Amino acid sequence: MIDQSNRNGQFLIPGSAARELINQSSESLAGRLIYLEHTPFQFTEIEQEYESLFSYQLRGGFPRSFLAINNEMSFQWRRSFISTFLERDFSVLGFGYPPETMRKLWMMCAHQQGQISNLSRLGQSLGVSHTTIRTYLDLLRDTYMVRILHPYTVNTNKRVVKTPKVYLRDTGILHALLNIKSYEELMGHPVFGASWETFVIEQLLARYEGVAGFYRTPAGAEIDLVIEIDRKKIAIECKASTVPSVGKGFYTALEDLRIEEA
Repeated sequence: MIDQSNRNGQFLIPGSAARELINQSSESLAGRLIYLEHTPFQFTEIEQEYESLFSYQLRGGFPRSFLAINNEMSFQWRRSFISTFLERDFSVLGFGYPPETMRKLWMMCAHQQGQISNLSRLGQSLGVSHTTIRTYLDLLRDTYMVRILHPYTVNTNKRVVKTPKVYLRDTGILHALLNIKSYEELMGHPVFGASWETFVIEQLLARYEGVAGFYRTPAGAEIDLVIEIDRKKIAIECKASTVPSVGKGFYTALEDLRIEEA
């Protein structure tokens, strides 16, 4: 259609079904196609009143979830989204994976939010190989449901953890999988700290483009997120506490990576 008009300034913007459209096209569209990742609402995009932060963390950024008239309606929308995504969207996109297995994997990732991934243990729990788990996680990553955060690599003589962490990207979906319906329930749940860490990481990575990862050594040096922008390294540590503080391991990691800003 664009070729027939033979003029500049024309744009065709498909949604998540673009994968199907591209596969059916007889042209590669090389050099004429741009991929843009559109996230759910970011915190900077909403009206920031006193309760907004708590509501955003609990409900996540999907518009119908965040804008629901109450927490119960938001929770029901997210549970419905999870079911629809697993049972319908996967098949529409041509992925022939069993929905129930994917649901169990998603649930297990929620319980291990922000932890070092152990593909073999996940595979044993689901009765599949670790290579199959890797395929499933890659699929969840490619559909923007999961973030696989790799270690920040740097030339150092320190032994570092090389296994990535796995995060459900939207905190609202995370809480729905864990059956957390209110902020009070969230504050008393073991996932509260990981939920806050997810919120911080997603906000920063949506705003800043650069090399990003976490840093951890077997000796205990650790930084939740390192972002390198124009050769400048910035360290971010996430703490969900009324009196947040960082330990010795954080300062050791700063020295390891020669980071001046944190």
